[in-house]
Amino acid sequence: MEKRRLGTIEVSPIGMGCMAFSHGYGEVPAEGYALEAIRRAYDYGCTFFDTAEAYGGQQFWPGHNEQLLGKAVKGFRKEVVLATKFHFGAVSFENDAQVEHIIREHISLSLKHLDTDYIDLYYLHRISRQIPVESVALSMGKLIREGIIRAWGLSQVSGETLRRAHEVTPVSAVQNIYSMVERDCEAEVFPYALQHGIGVVPFSPVASGLLSGRITAETDFSHSDDVRKFVPQLTRKNIEANEPLLAQLHDYADRKQATMAQVSLAWMLHKYPNVVPIPGSRNQERILENLGAWNVTLTDAEFAELEQTLDSIEIHGHRGIVEFEGDSMQQWNREK
Repeated sequence: MEKRRLGTIEVSPIGMGCMAFSHGYGEVPAEGYALEAIRRAYDYGCTFFDTAEAYGGQQFWPGHNEQLLGKAVKGFRKEVVLATKFHFGAVSFENDAQVEHIIREHISLSLKHLDTDYIDLYYLHRISRQIPVESVALSMGKLIREGIIRAWGLSQVSGETLRRAHEVTPVSAVQNIYSMVERDCEAEVFPYALQHGIGVVPFSPVASGLLSGRITAETDFSHSDDVRKFVPQLTRKNIEANEPLLAQLHDYADRKQATMAQVSLAWMLHKYPNVVPIPGSRNQERILENLGAWNVTLTDAEFAELEQTLDSIEIHGHRGIVEFEGDSMQQWNREK
């Protein structure tokens, strides 16, 4: 397993998204099971764990997921890279000092929840229409110089926003939606990131489970805390319409003696040297299966064949990059 870099930070080639242990995918597992899952991932070789201050859902509270992750890695904190994210919420821009004050308030809580004195990678979860990204970049630069964070990143941003931020304080990572069925980042984000040594951290790299082949048109997402009911690719109509892609992916998986999810992850690892996906799951076996994708190697010929297949198949239920804070729920409501 070769390590990868997010800016100057070295991580395992696949990380672990921890949100599902607090909310988002139906009933959450018991705390003991979640702690064991994170520790098993570390034992397997995963050194990159992702959370956010907002991950708490209906059952818990903001910061719950950070607390869980901090508790899980306490015995090996210095050996792993922890990433978390913050939102501005409803606030109007006054000046750079005000922005810095808000960020410091948020990071103070995250440090407490994670039970650590520094955060490796600190993301702005979504761009605010009221707060200039350049002002955020200035504050992040101060936090880096003070050693409170090692690096900073952005989530769900365009190439232009990334450029504006990076020119103020170098960005180490961009966490955007990216998968075989969500390839918007290939136009601007990946080229800029490759040119400037920025890592790209895809969330939902297995398309909320669609590319695992385990979701069918009959899969029930009716649980009140299951965000998949808002994912357009997972409507009955679009699952059926995307069957040609799933059939092809199943064929590749059989040939590679791997799972469909592993092939979809191996595809992006082969395509970009700066990509570090963070698949999330609440199931320990699925977590280890996803990490095992770093052992699935595609030849150049196999990769080219996959690329040709993807370019020739129409994808149904496009989500895209939702850049601004608050827009995600509006988009989900429209899809409903």
